[in-house]
Amino acid sequence: MISLILKIFSKALYSTWIYYAPERILFDAGEGISTSLTHKIYAIKYIFLTHGHVDHIAGLWGIVNARNNSMGDREKPIVVYYPKNNRAIEEWLSYIKRANSDLRYDLECVPVIPGEQIFVRQAGGFTRYVVPFRVKHTAQNNSVGYHVIEKRKRLRKEFRDLPQHEIARLSRERGSETLSEMYEKKILTVSGDTVGVEPHEVEETELLLHECTFLKSSDRRMENHASLEEVLNIAAKAKVKNLILYHISSRYSGRIERYLKKYKALMEENNIDVKYVDPDKIFSL
Repeated sequence: MISLILKIFSKALYSTWIYYAPERILFDAGEGISTSLTHKIYAIKYIFLTHGHVDHIAGLWGIVNARNNSMGDREKPIVVYYPKNNRAIEEWLSYIKRANSDLRYDLECVPVIPGEQIFVRQAGGFTRYVVPFRVKHTAQNNSVGYHVIEKRKRLRKEFRDLPQHEIARLSRERGSETLSEMYEKKILTVSGDTVGVEPHEVEETELLLHECTFLKSSDRRMENHASLEEVLNIAAKAKVKNLILYHISSRYSGRIERYLKKYKALMEENNIDVKYVDPDKIFSL
């Protein structure tokens, strides 16, 4: 598993939140997040909401209120990004602002559309940004997932098979910049609630966090959440090597490993490292 700093709680229907520490990003803000993260809520700089269901947004008021009234740093602004025209989120944000009219910090609420780039770090030649992408969840709820993308440098294709001493010689003669190119790498993808992302959307992302409400496909009654078999097939088609399953229904508590064993051959054949967020525990990476 690649080195990232993540803290996640996710129990389908009740609460989901994902804290990505390197960029101080919170994906979704389910109930109880302030109680679970305590002082770490002061580190949050950006909140990206995937959709407006209550188990993904109920904890937002707690964050806003705690940051405003406790003894921590009350000057840091928070920016909340959400799918444009999501009425449930817009009404919730409006209520929170009315209920906290004495905020000591800036609370900015920004609607986003799929494909938009939201820059979260630019320092020297280092750049990371977040890009929303559309997912299918429910007809009544405008929903997105999010990519965290990093700009990286690599050797141009024509030089990659050369021995190191030859690369060094060319670098001295031509300059190192002539041998390299910039490219964009998806380092983290969060699916949000969905029946399943399109494999091409998450192709070769370094780490895919995909909702997996149903470990048994026959338990699903409506086409609005993903099953274990579907998620594993998506990862295989997208050449994803690191997968974290979240938003698992509590009906599977204590039996998740048993379901995963049924797909051991598929995971080994495609070299997929699978981890999961137990619905009764906080997951840390």
